Amino acid sequence: MVTVNTNKGAMAAIQDLRVVGQSMAKSQAAIATGSKISTVQGSASSWVLAKHTSSDVSAYNRVRESIDRASATLDTAMAAGAAIMDLLDQMKSKAIAGTQTNNSAAVQAALSADYISLRQQIGLVVANAQFDGSNMLGPSPASASALGDADGNNSITIAGADLSYGTAVMQITSFSHLSAPNNASTALGLVNGTITTLGNQMATWAAGAKRLETHRELTTKIQMALDTSFASLNDADLSTESAKLKAAQMREQLATQAFSVANATTRSALSLFP
Repeated sequence: MVTVNTNKGAMAAIQDLRVVGQSMAKSQAAIATGSKISTVQGSASSWVLAKHTSSDVSAYNRVRESIDRASATLDTAMAAGAAIMDLLDQMKSKAIAGTQTNNSAAVQAALSADYISLRQQIGLVVANAQFDGSNMLGPSPASASALGDADGNNSITIAGADLSYGTAVMQITSFSHLSAPNNASTALGLVNGTITTLGNQMATWAAGAKRLETHRELTTKIQMALDTSFASLNDADLSTESAKLKAAQMREQLATQAFSVANATTRSALSLFP
């Protein structure tokens, strides 16, 4: 039946063009942005989940940065501790030599001068053992602290130790010397005690460094899993979207032709009235 009031063929073609246009717009947006859910209108649940996952990835970046900073702070302290242990070994040799009662006054004075110089170097090492303003060896020592999770509810903290003269770890006093054999014996006892306490402290720091390393590895694995999850939620398959776009373009051409045919059918009604 030929009518002029309603052109069902044209209406169907227009509907097809509208659907095809939406499909083309979606594929073009996916190709342009590389994302299959660039707007919340596309898929609200997927968009929210992707944004939440992206937020977690960013949060774990902050966790890893805090771990790296804590590790650098602790590494600085351990390097300084190792340098002090080397100085203590040299001081021990001087102190042992200074306990000899048959040393001449000149030899005893030279040993004491060397010992004092080494002792002063320890103070310089402690003062300069800083990373980004944090010193784990000085008075009121800083701690190496890292975030334990992306929520900020937990942390990993490795405490510093005061290596100022005359403390629990640094038993050597700021005035110890080897001016006489009895002074050398006292100094030797302090050096030996410090070697023991500093060795224990270094072992504690080494355990803390291992803990940070393990936490970094775990954080990296979590980040990789989140990145993979985000990619599966967000990233568009460009080859698939390209194929969809080409198919939509073909459908658009067919719908346009169908629309032309439908309009031609209506115009043919005029031929009935010569």
